Amino acid sequence: MALITGASKGLGRAMAKSLAGAGAHVALVSRDRAKLEDVAKELRDAGGQASVFVADVAIESQVARLAEEAGPVNILINNAGINIRKNLVDFTLEEWRSVQDTNVTSVFLLCRAFIPRMKGQGYGRILNMTSIMSHVSLPGRTAYSCSKTALLGITRALAQELAADGITVNGISPGPFATEMNTALIQNAEANALFLSKIPLGRWGKVEEIGELALYLCSEAAGFITGTDIVIDGGWCAN
Repeated sequence: MALITGASKGLGRAMAKSLAGAGAHVALVSRDRAKLEDVAKELRDAGGQASVFVADVAIESQVARLAEEAGPVNILINNAGINIRKNLVDFTLEEWRSVQDTNVTSVFLLCRAFIPRMKGQGYGRILNMTSIMSHVSLPGRTAYSCSKTALLGITRALAQELAADGITVNGISPGPFATEMNTALIQNAEANALFLSKIPLGRWGKVEEIGELALYLCSEAAGFITGTDIVIDGGWCAN
């Protein structure tokens, strides 16, 4: 089974479609049951298998319940995340903590809950959705960049902890993708032009491209890849 957090939309939905299409039973997790059910129906209508689990993955008790309800998994994709765009001095402590809890603490809680159930199966994959904002950054991205850079450290250390168990741990760092999180930027002509000017390929990424990369990293073919981060950004970080 492949468990994907933040699976109700965007990149999570795209990865769910790719994995389900390859035959994985996908456990869809987010706080929005209605949207999860829509995604599950889409996967089932296409011949895939999907289960729905409602949980706030930043809350310890809800992650513990999720682990009991979902049972053992072979693939864990930590995709849930939020971004609050503002200068550091304008953050409240509550806002800062909400970004760190959703983007970083959730990964700790999920890995702690599911890794014991992954061990002993002879096969396991953990993907952490980082971001190019963990490699470069922009004004107003302090909290987000902090959280995503932390995931790089988790990925590298955890890969070494789990190598002997046959569990690989990798990150995916998306650049600008046309998701709900970026709708405001896409609809802002000036901001959109600025983003496109930084992308050598001259376009926003397609969510399906993330789905196919995740599918590869979760496959047997990627068994010698661990402890690294794959940047998929149309060339942004090459500037």
